[in-house]
Amino acid sequence: MEKGVLEKTGKPLDYWVKVVKDSKIEKHGEIIKFLKSDHNFSHGFANFVALKSRAADAASSNPESLIENQYTKGKEHLKPIYELIISKVKEHGSDIEIVPKKANVSIRRKRQFLLIQPSTKTRMDLGLKLNNSEPRGILRDSGRFGAMCSNSIEIHAIKDVDDSVLAHIKQAYEDAV
Repeated sequence: MEKGVLEKTGKPLDYWVKVVKDSKIEKHGEIIKFLKSDHNFSHGFANFVALKSRAADAASSNPESLIENQYTKGKEHLKPIYELIISKVKEHGSDIEIVPKKANVSIRRKRQFLLIQPSTKTRMDLGLKLNNSEPRGILRDSGRFGAMCSNSIEIHAIKDVDDSVLAHIKQAYEDAV
C-alpha cells in the first residue's frame, strides 16, 4: 500500500501523514473524507493513510504489545495456552512467521496455516487451514474465521492442547506449502 500511495500520488506516505496531521483532523472517517475530497484519494488509499496517521493499524503497533493486549480483561489465564502452542509450532521448522494482529496471531509458512485467537474469557479458538478436512471430532467448520481457515478447534484449558490438536496443527503446517 505504501508503494501504491507513492505511485498514485507522487508523494511518499510520510508526506501524506504530515498533511493529515497538519489538517488537525483526528477522526478516522473525517480523515478519509478529507483525503478523498481534497486530494482525490481512492477509499482504500485514504483508509491506509488515515490508519497510518493515527497509528491505528496493527503494523504501527509493537508485536509484543499486540499479543499482551489480547490477554487482558479476564483472558490472562489463556496466555500460557498461547505460549505452549507457539512453542510447539516452532518445532515444525524455521520457515514459520508469527504475525500478531489486534485480535489474533497469524502463523504462516508459505501461506497462513494457523490463527490463534482468545475469543472469550473462557475460550481460545484455533483456526486451521487444512486441505480436505471435514469437521469431525474436535475439528469444527471454520465458523467466523470464514475463508481464512477451513476448520477451527476450541481450547478451554492447557490440557486441551493434546496430541490430537498438535497433530492437526502439524498437518496444517505440512499443507501450507
